[in-house]
Amino acid sequence: MSGTARVDAWLWAVRVYKTRSVATTACRAGHIRVNGERAKAAQPVRPGDEIRVRIAGFDRHLVVRATITKRVSAPLAAEAMEDRTPPRDPAPLVAQRDRGAGRPTKRERREIDRLRGR
Repeated sequence: MSGTARVDAWLWAVRVYKTRSVATTACRAGHIRVNGERAKAAQPVRPGDEIRVRIAGFDRHLVVRATITKRVSAPLAAEAMEDRTPPRDPAPLVAQRDRGAGRPTKRERREIDRLRGR
């Protein structure tokens, strides 16, 4: 459980990605950074390394506590990493129209545009 592990295998083992091939693809696309630098899939990670993972437009900040290469249960996976991801901002309020209310009037369209910031 100590030593080093490949970054793609570690991300799969701690359940950040569903499959190892998806983790490898994310590394190739540049969505994984280890200690601030882009990581290749085979880059080794050690306890104390900081990993930034870009998923669905948001960054997750993870710190390696233990290196594991086999997929383990969720509680054990949580012990192998420290999640320092800042909380996300709540989704902005979007105007909702009643179903079946028809097309918006010009005044309502302007209000919707104002809410969306256009």
